[in-house]
Amino acid sequence: MAHIIVVGNEKGGAGKSTVSMHVATALSRMGHKVSALDLDLRQRTFGRYVENRVEFMKESGLSLPSPEVHDLPEIDSNSLKPGENVYDHRLSAAVATLEPESDFILIDCPGSHTRLSQVAHSLADTLVTPLNDSFIDFDLLARIDATGDKIKGPSVYSEMVWNARQLRAQAGLQPIDWIVVRNRLGAQRMVNKEKMERAIQMLSKRIGFRVAPGFNERVIFRELFPRGLTLLDLKDIGVKQLNISNIAARQELRDLMKSLNLPGVSVDF
Repeated sequence: MAHIIVVGNEKGGAGKSTVSMHVATALSRMGHKVSALDLDLRQRTFGRYVENRVEFMKESGLSLPSPEVHDLPEIDSNSLKPGENVYDHRLSAAVATLEPESDFILIDCPGSHTRLSQVAHSLADTLVTPLNDSFIDFDLLARIDATGDKIKGPSVYSEMVWNARQLRAQAGLQPIDWIVVRNRLGAQRMVNKEKMERAIQMLSKRIGFRVAPGFNERVIFRELFPRGLTLLDLKDIGVKQLNISNIAARQELRDLMKSLNLPGVSVDF
């Protein structure tokens, strides 16, 4: 049975699609069959990323290990029973079709609360939540006092994850392994960074998630998108000498993949 990775955060701009693309491509490069679903049916940033990759490979004559993005199947609304939601059926049908042929199914959720995102979280074996290193983003997980030292209670996204965990428990499924990925960390040891680190560690013990390092803010990620490339593709396209920033970013990806601790995955890049 495929292991389902859900990349979710209800706030936009946290780096979900960048994380999704790099995790999916890294798994593909390790020899795993990776299927993917982009649940942001309007913007489709992750889907566009993969489409750019397919187009680049066609134009350049290269063959790069890649995830396969699939569309949600259409469901005849007349076949639904009273009270049933069409999006529930579209997502469950997609997952049921992909599971037998995939090692991993990666689901990239939109940066907003939708029915599709809610259902996807309940399917997650591994939930990855990219989070910018800012108390503005932290507020999505928990409410905190003015000093930044005391957590007053969970916020809307944490409550949604809690509900997803309850649904999985009722269905007799394994608990969600929830990993909060700290993105766009500043290089300097600043007061805000230290406060964020303390707050995240406190919250992780309170509501049950692991903390993993993510990506620093780097121009390379924006440059790679139009060609659908990742850090792991640079040598394949003729970049013989990586600069210091690229080497550091590659190490960040390696650290992230190790932190996810996915079943059957040996990080070897």
